[in-house]
This record gives sequence, structure tokens and C-alpha cells, in this order.
Amino acid sequence: MRRRPAPSKTRPDPLTAAGIEYIDYQDTDLLRRFVSDRGKIRSRRVTRLTVQQQRAMARAIKNAREMALLPYASGTNR
Repeated sequence: MRRRPAPSKTRPDPLTAAGIEYIDYQDTDLLRRFVSDRGKIRSRRVTRLTVQQQRAMARAIKNAREMALLPYASGTNR
């Protein structure tokens, strides 16, 4: 059987590293970093956010979509 590789050092989440404590739905520059080019919310594994931060980010993105600050979907041809 193979040995498991040693766990790599965990990278700090981007919000803590940037010193951001409150996620505001009006800060579209920040929110766009956590949305894919298709308009989907990126997963925690990709963004490295904590559970609480991911929930707050998802809520802020959904609020921004409702207020027409972010698109629901982009790049679709329907």
C-alpha cells in the first residue's frame, strides 16, 4: 500500500489575508473574484474560504444578483 503524502501547509483564506471582515454585497470587485466566468459561485475548495465566509459570500452574491449588480449567468447563448 502506498503511503499518504504529508499534508501540505494550508494557505490562509483570501479574505483574512486581505484583512476583510465584512462581506458587502455592494463590493462587486470583491464578489467577482468568487464567481466563475459563467456566473456560478465558486466552491470552497477553489476559493479556500471557511464555512462561515462561504455562506456570507454566497448570500452577498445572491443579494447583488437580486439588486442587478451581478449577472445571474453570463456567457450563455439561449
